[in-house]
Amino acid sequence: MQTKHIDKLCCFPKNKIGKILGYDNENLQMPTKIIEMGLLPGTIFRVLYQAPFNGPLYIEYGSDKTRIALREAEARFIQVEVSE
Repeated sequence: MQTKHIDKLCCFPKNKIGKILGYDNENLQMPTKIIEMGLLPGTIFRVLYQAPFNGPLYIEYGSDKTRIALREAEARFIQVEVSE
């Protein structure tokens, strides 16, 4: 049996397909806009680009290929895995 590696969106490699598993929100500090934008558990995504010096991540997600930019601090709340 193979175990899946859970990672944070802020550390996810560029151009790999991933899936959102949930959130790391123990201190209830996660911005609500993450959920409002549709970044929900089960959503498939791909990191297109990350700006230099830990700048924002540009991601594409969902069946309609929505593209948004997320700050690294926001991306740290999102737990992800590589999708197969």
